[in-house]
Amino acid sequence: MSHYTAAHLGALPITDLACAQAAVTMARTLASRCGVELREPPPEPTSCCGRGCNGCVWEGYFTAMAYWRDEALLQIGD
Repeated sequence: MSHYTAAHLGALPITDLACAQAAVTMARTLASRCGVELREPPPEPTSCCGRGCNGCVWEGYFTAMAYWRDEALLQIGD
């Protein structure tokens, strides 16, 4: 059994894919404990060209994931 708390989830920076995936796992675990059903997280990008573009699809994904996490925290509560 994991011991994630809402504080752990809220403090997790969403700056790379591993952190984003960890946030999904943590949020789903917390939601399950609370009997809350979360909407699906944003899909991972599939169109990155790997050239380090300004406004890369990954930047948008991480922003969307942070929003998803914050919305999940509101549903889960403390």
